[in-house]
Amino acid sequence: MAATTETLEFQAETRQLLQLVIHSIYSNKDIFLRELISNASDALDKLRLESLTDPDLGADTSDLHITLEADSDARTLTVRDNGIGMTRDDVVDLIGTIAKSGTAGLLAKIKEAKENKDTDAASLIGQFGVGFYSAFMVADKVILHTRRASTDQGTVWESDGEGTYTIADAADLPVGTTVTLHLKAEDSEDGLGDYLAAWKIRQIVKQYSDFIRWPIRMAAQAPSPVTSEDDTDADSSSSGADGETAGTLETLNSMKALWARPRSEVTEAEYHEFYRQISHDWQDPAQTIHMRAEGTFEYEALLFLPAHAPFDLFSRDTKRGMQLYVKRVFIMDDCDALMPNYLRFVKGVVDAHDLSLNVSREILQHDRQITAVRRRLVKKVLGAIKDLQATDTDTYTTLWEQFGRVIKEGLIEDRDNTDTLLELVSAASTHDPEKTTTLREYVSRMKDGQNTIYYLTGENRAMVQNSPHMEAFTAKGYEVLILTDPVDEVWTDQVSAFDGHRFQSIAKGQVDLGNDAEDESGEEAKAAKARQEQDFVGLLAWLQTTLSEHVKQVRLTSRLTTSPACLVGDAHDLTPTLEKMYRAMGQELPAVKRILELNPTHPLVTALREAHARNSDDPAIAEIAELVHGSALLAEGGDLPDPARFTRLLADRLTNAL
Repeated sequence: MAATTETLEFQAETRQLLQLVIHSIYSNKDIFLRELISNASDALDKLRLESLTDPDLGADTSDLHITLEADSDARTLTVRDNGIGMTRDDVVDLIGTIAKSGTAGLLAKIKEAKENKDTDAASLIGQFGVGFYSAFMVADKVILHTRRASTDQGTVWESDGEGTYTIADAADLPVGTTVTLHLKAEDSEDGLGDYLAAWKIRQIVKQYSDFIRWPIRMAAQAPSPVTSEDDTDADSSSSGADGETAGTLETLNSMKALWARPRSEVTEAEYHEFYRQISHDWQDPAQTIHMRAEGTFEYEALLFLPAHAPFDLFSRDTKRGMQLYVKRVFIMDDCDALMPNYLRFVKGVVDAHDLSLNVSREILQHDRQITAVRRRLVKKVLGAIKDLQATDTDTYTTLWEQFGRVIKEGLIEDRDNTDTLLELVSAASTHDPEKTTTLREYVSRMKDGQNTIYYLTGENRAMVQNSPHMEAFTAKGYEVLILTDPVDEVWTDQVSAFDGHRFQSIAKGQVDLGNDAEDESGEEAKAAKARQEQDFVGLLAWLQTTLSEHVKQVRLTSRLTTSPACLVGDAHDLTPTLEKMYRAMGQELPAVKRILELNPTHPLVTALREAHARNSDDPAIAEIAELVHGSALLAEGGDLPDPARFTRLLADRLTNAL
C-alpha cells in the first residue's frame, strides 16, 4: 500500500486543541458531521476555483458532490468528496500541526478572480483543522485517504487522536478526500447518537447542511421486499445502515439557499414557502426583505415581517426569529446578536461569509462585524416598515396593530434610531374616533402657535377619552393623542420631543390653553382671575390641610369645564399606572402624592367654598372634601385608599339630600 510510512507526534498545541475539541468546544456532538461536510464543501469550492484559473488541472468538475456511507457491520461512517484533495505536505500542515485555515494562500487568487467578475471566487470557509478534529468526539479512530488534483500520489493518514498519527503514501486513489470514522458505541448519557442510522444522518444534514450548494448523497433506504419460501435464495440488495435494503443514491439536502440567489430569480411563492419553513407560520409574511452586503464583511440576509403576532411575543422565554449561517452552514437559531429585542418578531436568515464555524453566542455579542451587521439589518427593517407606511397603508396598519407595542420598546432601548421610530409611531387621537394618526400627521394639524404635542395615557380609549383632563382640550379643539399601551407610560417619559415639538401629558404640570376673554380684554381677564384666586384662598388652604395625607397641593385650574375636580402630577412625577407597573414587578416605591385641581366655576366647588366660609369646622364639609378627592381619583381610573369609607360617606350624603 505505502511506499513510505511515518509515525509522527501531534504538535503540543495540536494535542491541546484536540482535547479542547473533544471535551469543551462543542456541546452538541452532532456538530462533527456538519464540520466534515463543510470541509468537503470547501474542497469542492477550491476545485471549482482552481479549474477556472488553471485549465491544465485536468479535474472533472461535471459532478461535484459529497457522499455519506454508513456500514453497520464495521461501525464506520464515511464522508467522501471529489474535491481538490490534499498532498502529503498539506495533510501534515493542516492536520498534524495547529489548525490552519488552508485558504489564506488563495486570497490573492480570489481577489484576481473577483476583478475578473468571477462570482464563484469567494466560496471558502476554511478552519479545516478544527472541524476535522471534531471527528474524535464520536470516533475511536479516524482514517483519511486523499489525492490532490493534478498529482498522482495519494496519502493515507490515520490516528486514534491520542497523541500520534501515521501517514503513508498510497497509489490508485481517486482525486478528492475520504474520511472514515470508526465510531464509538452509542451513549445517550454522553450525547453520542446512533450515527449509523439513516434517519439520524438525514436529520443532521437537514438541520445543519441543507443549503450547502453541493449535493450530499447517501444510499436510499427502502423496505426489504417480501419473499416467499420459493425465492429465499433469490438475489437481494445489500443491507443498509438501518438493516433495510439499500437502493439508489438519494440527495439529502435541498441546496435551495434563496438568500444566495438574485432577487429577480426568486418567486414570491418560493419566498413564502421558505418563510413558512423557518417560522412554522401558516400565513404569508407581510413583507420580504432580501439584501446583500459586500466589502470588508460580506453577508446575505433574507428577512420577513410576519402578518400576525405569535402567541408568545411577550413571553419572557420567547425566542428570536433570526438564524445564523456561515457559508450556507447552519450555526445557530435564536441569534439575539443579529436583531434587538424590540424587533424580536422579525424572522429570517443571515449568511455571513467571514465568520468561523465555531463562533459562540458570547463571541457574537462582542464582535464588531456582527454589530455592524445588526445596525444595518435594523435600519433595513425600519426602512421597510416606513415604506409600507407610505405605500401600503392597509398592510402598515395591520403590522402596527400586531407589533406596534413591541416596536415602541425601541424608543426606550435604541437611542440611535429614536427619530426613525418616532416617524413610525401610530396612535389613536381625539381627531378621529376610528383611525389612528402618525406624529407627522398630528404636527401637520396643530393649531397656530401650538408647539406642544399633547397626550394622555390610560388603560383604554374610553377611559382616556372620558377623562376630566380632556375637557378643556375638547372644548377648545386641541387634538390629544390617546396612548393605551403599557410601554407608552415609559417611552413618553424618556423621549422629550418629535421634530422640535415637545411631548406633554395633559395630566401633568400646569396646562394653560388661554382664556376666551383674554382675546377681548387681557387686563380685565387677569384681574378677574386674580379676584377668583383671592376668593378661594381660604378653601384651598383648608383643603390642603384636610387632605394632606393624599395630596401635596390644592389649586384652581382652567383645564376643567364640566367636572368639579381632577388629579394631576408634577411634570416629572410617575403616573399612577407606571407606579402600578413598578410595584407589580416587585419594586417598592414611595407613595407619590398628587395635586388636586378644582374647577372654580363648578356649582359643587362654589357651594363648598360658601359652606366653608360659613362654618369651616362643620364635619360634613370635611366629608364632602373626601368625596371630591375620591371622585377625582375614580374618574382617572385610580384605586380608592378606603373604598368602604368612600361608599359610606357617599350613602350618607345621598340620604341627607333626599
